[in-house]
Amino acid sequence: MSFTSYLSYFLAGYTGLVVAFYMLSAVVPKAAFVARALAAYISLIICAAYGVTASVVLRILGREQIAQWTTARAFKYVMALTTGITFEVEDPNKYLETVRPAVFIGNHQTELDVLMLGCMFPKYCSVTAKKNLKSIPFLGWFMSLSGTVFIDRKSSKNARDAMSGAAEEIQRRRQSVYMFPEGTRSYAKEPGLLPFKKGAFHLAVQAGVPIVPVVAANYSHILHIKSLVFNGGKIPVKVLDPIPTAGLTAEDVDELTRSTRELMLQEIMSLTQKARNQPIVVPVGSGNGVIKSSGRDTSKS
Repeated sequence: MSFTSYLSYFLAGYTGLVVAFYMLSAVVPKAAFVARALAAYISLIICAAYGVTASVVLRILGREQIAQWTTARAFKYVMALTTGITFEVEDPNKYLETVRPAVFIGNHQTELDVLMLGCMFPKYCSVTAKKNLKSIPFLGWFMSLSGTVFIDRKSSKNARDAMSGAAEEIQRRRQSVYMFPEGTRSYAKEPGLLPFKKGAFHLAVQAGVPIVPVVAANYSHILHIKSLVFNGGKIPVKVLDPIPTAGLTAEDVDELTRSTRELMLQEIMSLTQKARNQPIVVPVGSGNGVIKSSGRDTSKS
């Protein structure tokens, strides 16, 4: 039996399993969690395979800077079909299309943020990654082929040093990047933000490019892993006005980080209220929401 035959049998069986769990969810609501988790997983695999192929082709054509964009859009449409989930992007001034290069930043909630990137990821933009990921088979190859901006964190003492090479690459290639300044997923049931790391802000200041915040409403009513909730639906996302960094220095990064976080938090509250159609209680925070400099003070992608 050929590989194609095995693959066909696998996909048919997998599809049947997903459909069965979707049907079971009419009687056992928690089965919807399993159905959408399985659907999301296979969607990710399919789009990852497409992404590798697209990256190779676009690399040959000299268009590797749009490889991550085309892979992201494929994931958007496949996930809408298989899970019924999408992010509705509000960008009336078309900043995603016109601001380049820039450091785009967003709130980090769950693994579903990959779909959020799929729905809003601009052209000529890439994620950032640790430089040592380059050597990992398949993943590292895809990142290198698709124009990922690598950050050398291992040999850097702080966020400012780690971002210097990446800042030069952004300027040279006019390549935007997307980063999550919280550094990790919050898995929060209510809207909020974890303290921000300063790597993204050091990068923007060193490169002399604007910061463009992109905020998504809290979507625990769509996905909340601890409660086994995984529903279909639309999640609002808003692109905020670019924040210029021209003329700023490293001494301005703390205040830049604090003010940007506060702005994003306010928008998250507003968007979540819109998504849930109910009032949201504003949480009482402590400190300024900025993590102090350390050898690991960089944002994860």
